[in-house]
Amino acid sequence: MIKIALVDDHLLFRRGLAVIINSFQEYKIVFEANNGKELTSILSPQNLPSIILLDITMPEMNGYETARWLYTHYPSVKVLALSMLNDEKSIIKMLKNGAKGYILKDSEPMELKRALDSLVEKGIYLNDIMCSNIVHSMNHQMDEDEDNLRKKIEITERETEFLKRICSDLSYKQIADAMYLSPRTIDGYRDTLFQKLQVSTRIGLVLYAIRNDIVTI
Repeated sequence: MIKIALVDDHLLFRRGLAVIINSFQEYKIVFEANNGKELTSILSPQNLPSIILLDITMPEMNGYETARWLYTHYPSVKVLALSMLNDEKSIIKMLKNGAKGYILKDSEPMELKRALDSLVEKGIYLNDIMCSNIVHSMNHQMDEDEDNLRKKIEITERETEFLKRICSDLSYKQIADAMYLSPRTIDGYRDTLFQKLQVSTRIGLVLYAIRNDIVTI
């Protein structure tokens, strides 16, 4: 039998969930707790469950804090977050704090069974809600990183004009003539941008200009 613990401050919900899980042939509820603080006082190396179903919104010690505590003290125990919260921030925060899966409290019993089976067999449970939120979070982080990079790199108006002109078949000398500058000054723009943008070729400068909408293709 695979040992399960329930941590939720709603007694009626917890008892009903215990009945459902005990009806699954391979699983057995070994103990329950009202919140994370009570769980930490009960848990010991001698009575570790394989999986802990953990609510997020609880008094005294919430699900985020409890998940982090479990990850630090008992990393072998798999945490399955079980919550009414269906927002990206809650899901990502629980995963960052060590949870291996996340399902909603209004899920069907068979989804709960699939989640438990997946935690046992694969060590993680990924459903549609988790995948979409993870992808959205990653895209958002990439956008923030790109925005931060743009903010950190200060490019002058003349350097921007130079970047636009190198995205053509003009030689550096022809660019110098078009900008009414000396070839040495143009070489200076090029070398400065090499250093600012961490590239070493004209192609690198062109790619930067395209990616940052300085020119369009």
